[in-house]
Amino acid sequence: MTATPSVFCTIVPPHLLDQLSRAADPLIAAAARRTLVQDAANRTARRLTTVVGAAPVPRAADAPADKPKRTIHDAQHKTTLPGKKVRGEGEKPTKDATVNRAYAGLGATFELFRDAYRRNSIDGSGLPLDATVHYDRDYNNAFWNGDQMVFGDGDGKIFLDFTIAVDVIGHELAHGVTQYTANLAYFGQPGALNESMSDVFGSLVKQKALGQSAEQADWLIGAGLLAPEVQGVALRSMKAPGTAYDDDVLGKDPQPARMADYVHTGADNGGVHINSGIPNHAFYLFAKELGGNAWERAGQVWYDVLTGGRLAVDAEFADFSRLTVAAVRERFGAGGAEEDAVVKAWSTVGLPTE
Repeated sequence: MTATPSVFCTIVPPHLLDQLSRAADPLIAAAARRTLVQDAANRTARRLTTVVGAAPVPRAADAPADKPKRTIHDAQHKTTLPGKKVRGEGEKPTKDATVNRAYAGLGATFELFRDAYRRNSIDGSGLPLDATVHYDRDYNNAFWNGDQMVFGDGDGKIFLDFTIAVDVIGHELAHGVTQYTANLAYFGQPGALNESMSDVFGSLVKQKALGQSAEQADWLIGAGLLAPEVQGVALRSMKAPGTAYDDDVLGKDPQPARMADYVHTGADNGGVHINSGIPNHAFYLFAKELGGNAWERAGQVWYDVLTGGRLAVDAEFADFSRLTVAAVRERFGAGGAEEDAVVKAWSTVGLPTE
């Protein structure tokens, strides 16, 4: 059985919310502080309710293996989960666009893992996909709490509705895949790998849903989330880490693209949302070099390593880079275009492959 980690994973990191909490605009600062307080409470609750050695949840009897089992709830701007049920699997769209986007995003994520990797939902055993929208007021985040997805509406000044970006939905649900497989520790380099895996698969959810090749994709995480007044395009860029935003209120994107610029910090669980830019960039380089649909060859290699049983809970970047080369050789053979591309990608960001 796989241990369920005491991890509360949010798309907007605490260091960024801390920056916003000091904004001159009192409404922006208040929304950030409210989000930080609620996230801290949820993080504590997650630690207290963690069940070690939890088995995958059995598939619902009425959910075929090739179909998701989605339920969307409305928190009605409160914080009690899951809230009021507003849409179930197979039911018609509602008049609430947020509900419908959440429903579609859960489906797009299910379809990526089913179609590309033959995985039956997040846990591999048909886990029902539950989500709650309209969480709290001016809540500037979305999160996976180990059991379900939760989306805030944003404050309207810095962040918009968190269901807007399908890659954010895919990102958070991918934390669940990691939870049931490699179970990467959420601190330092293994934590940054945890975040990077979610960015990778979140981006692949978006690319597959849009029918985009590696060349056509924007490789942005959270495009469309930032309000029009914010100087930025997304939360993160896999193509060019450190360039997603540069705003007087939000600050500047701190992500490095190479090990030479690795950020040593005690904030953000040792920089899990910051240093994830390094493996993110390696994946982008690998996928771009291969071309075509990134969820096929490049994504398959990352999935093989995540689920292969050799990725340690405390794995560092160099452990992961070496395992991807081994995975390429096992799946595609040694000395081919795939091996050349993955070695080149990791070398570019300054990580070993042997």
